Amino acid sequence: MNKIKIILTATKVAVFYFKVLNSILYIIILSAIISFLKRYVFIFRMEVFMALILPKGYDPVLSVRETQEAIKYIRDTFQKEFGKEMNLERVSAPLFVSKSSGLNDNLNGVERPVSFDILGIPNEEYEVVQSLAKWKRMALGEYNFAPGEGLYTNMNAIRRDEELDNLHSCYVDQWDWEKVIRKEDRNIKTLEDTVKTIFKVIKHMEHEVWYKYPQAVKHLPDDIFFITSEELRQMYPDKTPKERENLITKEHGCVFVEKIGGALGDGKPHDGRSPDYDDWELNGDILFWFENLDCALEISSMGIRVDEAAMESQLKAANAEDRKNLPFHKSLLAGELPYTIGGGIGQSRLCMLLLNKAHVGEVQSSVWPADMIEACKKNKMILL
Repeated sequence: MNKIKIILTATKVAVFYFKVLNSILYIIILSAIISFLKRYVFIFRMEVFMALILPKGYDPVLSVRETQEAIKYIRDTFQKEFGKEMNLERVSAPLFVSKSSGLNDNLNGVERPVSFDILGIPNEEYEVVQSLAKWKRMALGEYNFAPGEGLYTNMNAIRRDEELDNLHSCYVDQWDWEKVIRKEDRNIKTLEDTVKTIFKVIKHMEHEVWYKYPQAVKHLPDDIFFITSEELRQMYPDKTPKERENLITKEHGCVFVEKIGGALGDGKPHDGRSPDYDDWELNGDILFWFENLDCALEISSMGIRVDEAAMESQLKAANAEDRKNLPFHKSLLAGELPYTIGGGIGQSRLCMLLLNKAHVGEVQSSVWPADMIEACKKNKMILL
């Protein structure tokens, strides 16, 4: 009997210590996992946060209120001058479109649009626009614009998947513009002449801003340099597309990189472009060298839009031929839409360029990570 009691007691003790050891082991493993996760999250946050550039000795020059005043002046003055030089009329534009219309821009094909439903319109999904490239072309046809005439509008968008840094915000504000051209004007000369006009207006804005804010204005180059993305690749074959853009823009001050979207000599595109608005052989980006961040600053993406043949070939290349069944694409392929040239000019980026600011948040009210706001504040970069 005593032996049985001893065995039972020993068993209970063993079970107790087993549970204790088990708990200790569980705590050790859990602590290791938590430590790993903390380290992983810290590294992840550091990688995201490391995208922020804090220029040494940065001086914003203007106060927040002076900056707000300057933003209004630049926006008001630029759109008036731009519309006059380009023969564009100001029109109202949608903040969102139906998904089924095919009017929204899928950008590089991976960005998720903000979508929602509307109580009064059942069985339809709506998306906040990511750009107005297709809508503008449709509007030009519906409003009976003639060749040589065009429109511009304020485009506001939410890009939820944007990587937030000095140049990129989840809130996008730009002047979207579009102009009717003749079929025979779908050529490089038309594209480059239009780019030169846009550059002239931006350059004129430098002088306009200098009159009011001489202490703050950034001085721009006197000319713009043209180069194709393939020529750029051949110049710097061992560099990434962004590194190539930085090198060429630093050399020339302002550059228009042409022919973006199609595969280059190495089989890769210079950058992604949706296959259903820009003609990849007749488009490009306007870049300015920006010393504050030691990089090229893209002010505008633009191009001559696809005709029927370019739409067919680019949809095939992008494996997106299913879009042919969407209303916009059907109209274009049927020859019912005008031939156009168009693009977008970043409003906040233009203010950032002309006022020589180091963060787009200094000229735009958006949302940012708390640690980014604090780090910027310590370096005299006050985010609105």
